[in-house]
Amino acid sequence: MSEQTTESTANTTLTSEPQEAEISKRHLRKSRVGEVISNKMNKTVVIAVVRRVPHPKFGKIVKRTKKLYAHDEENRCEIGDLVRVEETRPLSRLKRWQLVEVLKR
Repeated sequence: MSEQTTESTANTTLTSEPQEAEISKRHLRKSRVGEVISNKMNKTVVIAVVRRVPHPKFGKIVKRTKKLYAHDEENRCEIGDLVRVEETRPLSRLKRWQLVEVLKR
């Protein structure tokens, strides 16, 4: 009887790996690529992200644009740059994204 309980205890310690995998999956951050449309604010850029989606009724592909406010610590973005941004904690009333890299100037 005591041998069975030690085996079941050993099995529970081996199953800690899936819990760590669940934690890492939970903290994946969204990433978007877009074009800088404004850099007039200090340490903030406005990025237009364009998605192509089918129209719900007619099925034609239409463009949907979303403006994202992103944190740019070094003010390195210029209007027209193609950038990658990543989701982050709320930094201000509108800023929920941070600049990861400038893809194209």
